Amino acid sequence: MNVCSQHPIVSNDEEPLVLVDAQDREIGYLDKASCHDGPGVLHRAFSLFVFDSNNRLLLQQRAAEKRLWGGFWSNSCCSHPRQGEAMADAVNRRLEQELGIAGDLSFAYKFEYQASFGEAGSEHELCWVYVGRSDEQPAFNPNEIEQVRWLGRAELDAELKNNPEAFTPWFKLEWAELARRSLLPD
Repeated sequence: MNVCSQHPIVSNDEEPLVLVDAQDREIGYLDKASCHDGPGVLHRAFSLFVFDSNNRLLLQQRAAEKRLWGGFWSNSCCSHPRQGEAMADAVNRRLEQELGIAGDLSFAYKFEYQASFGEAGSEHELCWVYVGRSDEQPAFNPNEIEQVRWLGRAELDAELKNNPEAFTPWFKLEWAELARRSLLPD
């Protein structure tokens, strides 16, 4: 797969994240590092699932240097909207920043989860999940991603069954929910 020729830093620990309550109402802002300390502080996030015309999912292996779940496999892209940024703009911005592609994405659902990564910190997110399509060849940003690959549903289900510890906790929750809602291509 292609690596982005430029390696922009697209995220930092000082950037303010949008704090929300359980009903997804904005209640303030807090820097990214603090949001992920200890058990985490509930903040708004998104996860993208990009499929190609062969119904394969674009997976990413998170950069090893990431504070939380570095080196783990996950969905195509995930991040946080910026203060004052519409979710649709955030989703498209990050897809281009991380993978160098555009996609036709549709909102699927949102949910709250909390997951701890030992002493390194935790995710506590109200996550908006999007599903979409793109046949563009990714040119990923190595500051965010180690590698990418396309996998069909049967292959991915087998990997999740045989090696679940290789995947991020939010990805496993979201994949199961998308299957339950019949939102995965065959």
